Amino acid sequence: MDVEMTAPILVVDDDPKIVSLVRTYLEREGLRVITAADGRGALNAFTEFRPALIVLDLMLPELDGLALMRIIRERSDVPIVMVSARGQVADRVYGIHEGADDYLAKPFSPAELVVRVKAVLRRAKDANGGHDARGILEHGDLTIDLDRVEVRRDGEPVSLTPAEFRLLVALVQARGRVLSRQALLDSLYGPAQGEALERTVDVHIGRLRDKLGEQVGEPRYIVTVRGLGYRSVA
Repeated sequence: MDVEMTAPILVVDDDPKIVSLVRTYLEREGLRVITAADGRGALNAFTEFRPALIVLDLMLPELDGLALMRIIRERSDVPIVMVSARGQVADRVYGIHEGADDYLAKPFSPAELVVRVKAVLRRAKDANGGHDARGILEHGDLTIDLDRVEVRRDGEPVSLTPAEFRLLVALVQARGRVLSRQALLDSLYGPAQGEALERTVDVHIGRLRDKLGEQVGEPRYIVTVRGLGYRSVA
């Protein structure tokens, strides 16, 4: 396994068969796994163990997956892979919008889940200093520290998820060139992204704009190029 980590993976699902299967596949890859069968138990496990990643079912007793994810997102940017029987495009987009880093529809292949988990872990590791020092990017009143994975706007910190950070860096490093949604998906998930939706980029960009304080119709950092993609404001 090429993703080194000490914190566990938290698997949250009320179906013991799914939990057992996912645990088996993840542990085969050398990953440590803890589990929870409902939202309250998952929140307690998150608080106690501070997992490296959460595999989260959408439909849970006690506290549903979306409500749990909102609570966690108020406290942490831990990567979340959401799994759900709700596999329609709108459901997947909504899950990403609410804070998931990836979304896998049930029934899913355990092998595919492992690939996605490892990919998300690898991206999180890279975003948190897995590469050599890369320095500082300046863009208007934004300061982007690539080594510390920090963004400041007028000196004030801006809290971004790993996906949002990677998109912002890709756009700023492009120096005003238009990046297609496919190119931005590659920045998020790599070339082997499976069924990742181009709409996912729009959702992340929308959240990024909100966090940067952009007003509708008044882009300060990111411009939509209709029919093509996005570019940073030159």
